[in-house]
Amino acid sequence: MGTWPGLGVGIGWREEIDVVVERLPGVEWVEVVAENVCPGHLPVSLRLLRERGVPVVPHGVGLGLGGAEPPQRGRLERLGRVAEALSAPLVTEHLAFVRSDGVEAGHLLPVPRTREALRVVAANVRIAQQELAVPLALENIAAHFAWPDDELTEAQFLAELVERTGAGLLLDVANLHTGRVNLGVDVLAELDRLPLEAIAYVHVAGGRLADGVWYDTHEHPLTEPVLRLLAELCDRTSPPGVLLERDGNYPPPGELADELGAIAGVLRGAACHAR
Repeated sequence: MGTWPGLGVGIGWREEIDVVVERLPGVEWVEVVAENVCPGHLPVSLRLLRERGVPVVPHGVGLGLGGAEPPQRGRLERLGRVAEALSAPLVTEHLAFVRSDGVEAGHLLPVPRTREALRVVAANVRIAQQELAVPLALENIAAHFAWPDDELTEAQFLAELVERTGAGLLLDVANLHTGRVNLGVDVLAELDRLPLEAIAYVHVAGGRLADGVWYDTHEHPLTEPVLRLLAELCDRTSPPGVLLERDGNYPPPGELADELGAIAGVLRGAACHAR
């Protein structure tokens, strides 16, 4: 675990809004879903951003580092090639269970937070680190249930994983909010348990409440609770970067710019508070 690059405020690059992302004010870096990029045929928009000096970080969804099986070498090699093609400063992946014996779950499922699972996940992370030429950071997922045999909180599990592997954290505060609403997680206590120095960057995203359940949709505007949680994090540390995720129901460019401005405002407020 080392010093993470200062990224600033960014947005998830998606093909549907590629030109919008190119033109949005305040975009200092972008993140792209690694599985959606062919390393030998980068989209013109990503090449343009790279030529401008905008950092591009590949974000994986398919390694399955939380499973009992080691990550597949072919997937690791491909992720490494994407990172190389993008001159990426780091790569990120979800800490999730996604497949077993070749059968895909079709969803990012929570890892049982047991000592045995921690041992297996740490071994998987080390395998990935050995194959990747750049640092790896792991994201907490939006969980809608918890395993009955959990021995650790999510923050405790992540802290021990970081200590064992030296991996970084991609802290998704919107996913923390999901746990607060759906599972009653004390998110402020969790923030205090996390190794904040390991944070590579932060995700924020919108969602919706339906029948008492919070859905992390990435298709709705940012909410005040998520921005307040970002502010709580910034009272504890200065994250190297914060990224807005949007995966559908794209609003006009002005609304995306306003959301980026709201994120920047939280970061500015935290900086003033620190001074």
